[in-house]
Amino acid sequence: MSKSQFQKPIEIKISTVVAVSAILATSDRLALDAAMAEMTGGSTDFFEDDLAVIDVGALPAGGADIDWGGLIALLKKYRLNPVAVRNAAPEMGGAIAAHGLSLETAAPQRSEAEAPKKAAAAPAPAPAPAPAPAASEAIPGGARVMIIDTPVRAGQRIYARGCDLVITAVVNNGAEIIADGSIHVYNTLNGRALAGASGNPDARIFAMGMAPELVSIAGVYRTFEDGFPAEYARTPAQIRLNGDRIDILSVNSATRA
Repeated sequence: MSKSQFQKPIEIKISTVVAVSAILATSDRLALDAAMAEMTGGSTDFFEDDLAVIDVGALPAGGADIDWGGLIALLKKYRLNPVAVRNAAPEMGGAIAAHGLSLETAAPQRSEAEAPKKAAAAPAPAPAPAPAPAASEAIPGGARVMIIDTPVRAGQRIYARGCDLVITAVVNNGAEIIADGSIHVYNTLNGRALAGASGNPDARIFAMGMAPELVSIAGVYRTFEDGFPAEYARTPAQIRLNGDRIDILSVNSATRA
């Protein structure tokens, strides 16, 4: 009997998908378009068809109605694919569903006694782990680490959920690596690196050779369209979050860019 006769027509498995959060401060499409154009610098592959969650929690109460069709088209223009809406008012539900978007609901609030001492920001959905060989090993303090020993290729995404990410090989241009904890690259870091993806502002990015296109910590990002700062380029360096600013420092000194 052939193998295909035993194969199920469909299988459903648990997966983790990362999405960009598009946090709206206005529903004015012209203002949004101008802001997106400035953010991407006219690059046609800045977002590379990333999934997006539209967050409307910062919109002024009683403001103009949202043109959902126009908003979706605008985000798609910049290669973002909206899949859900966060912080939507109940009356928005019908229009949101009519445009094929799902509603992302907040987790129920816990009492002070049940809540952790330091609450982390709610994680945005994050990118599917790339099919790279990895090991998750216990480390002191109950934390965990994902280890990647092979090069991370262009177009490949790796997500270390709930742990640090350690990569001993090169991260190529066009690759994306993401971790809820810190990122350690014992080689050259090109591509995009996003640490603290679940909202941890204390996460850092370390690399033996820094040359990334974009870095992010806890959702605060910095791009390097004009190249990584020359004094730190391809040298051992670290990246950390200082308030709402991304700092670049030498691994062995307190200097920063």
